[in-house]
Amino acid sequence: MDREWDGGENASAAGGGRVKGGRPDEARSAAAGGSGPLDAGTAAAAGKAVASIVANVERVVVGKRQVVQMVLAALLARGHVLIEDVPGVGKTTLVRALARSVGCEFRRIQFTPDLLPSDITGVSVYDQKSGQFEFRPGPILSQVILADEINRTSPKTQSSLLECMEEGQVTVDGVTYPVPRPFFVLATENPIEYEGTFPLPEAQLDRFLMQVRIGYPSPEHERAMLDLMAGESPLRTLPAVSAAGEVLRLQGLAMSVFMASVVRDYVLAIVQGTRRHPDVYLGASPRGGLALARLARAWALVQGRAHVLPDDVKAMAVPALAHRIIVRPEAAVRQVTAEAAVEEALRQTPVVTESRYDHP
Repeated sequence: MDREWDGGENASAAGGGRVKGGRPDEARSAAAGGSGPLDAGTAAAAGKAVASIVANVERVVVGKRQVVQMVLAALLARGHVLIEDVPGVGKTTLVRALARSVGCEFRRIQFTPDLLPSDITGVSVYDQKSGQFEFRPGPILSQVILADEINRTSPKTQSSLLECMEEGQVTVDGVTYPVPRPFFVLATENPIEYEGTFPLPEAQLDRFLMQVRIGYPSPEHERAMLDLMAGESPLRTLPAVSAAGEVLRLQGLAMSVFMASVVRDYVLAIVQGTRRHPDVYLGASPRGGLALARLARAWALVQGRAHVLPDDVKAMAVPALAHRIIVRPEAAVRQVTAEAAVEEALRQTPVVTESRYDHP
């Protein structure tokens, strides 16, 4: 189900529906956590399930398989994604296609300077017939949320969204309402237009598990896109190939992916390498190391494996860490970026080779 939520004075009161604090039955009945080591056969089947979701999204988003896979890895790792890219490269289309493919409810929130926290979380409205206040849920009480241009609203409103992301619940008038599961927020930013914006501080950027950029398509893919969009948008008829309960099951499997001690040491060495980098003022926090480990496990499952390889850590290092570090001003003048600093930390961190990285 797709619903758009354009911020405004009465946005939250117009939400419709009443939430009493429970989660959807479908999500509640699914297995939400993993226990014990994951076997290779189950991991391979999970990889095929993820591949079917990726293929379905690619019916709409052309030539961006790795980006789609990374966003799915963040979903399986129970995190949230910040997409920073120029307008028109398919950020909204990607999120819509993903929500349809996994059969989850989708809502889009257009962040504007006059958006209020209650426009996101919901508000209690007085019912004259019953003589009681009733909660009208805001758009955040959905499963897949597109927070469009998050840096165009006030820090107070930004904080209300990030609190929901971190705590997994909404509190209105002293009553707590848990968000439905799965719960996945994808926020977008425009990196070339900063007038009238409120940049996210580093402490809030750290709440996002991953930051990705979509980028322009290749000439071949852009030509295929022109042919694909010649008629009716394929997004309108895109079918669901999975369901919320299946996503929860995959999330539980991702938690059970085995990570050998040498791979964990490799994760720690990369994180500590960002802190020692001469061009970095603030290195990755311990939360960054946890995020990298979670994403490496999810990425291994996306590839259909029950164990993490050093290559999985390498693949997720820049998306997981770059937005968490601050480059020194004198280095920024030399065009040194956070991504380049993480890549250099990767190059300088030796990989301990093992005959096998799977569960003993």
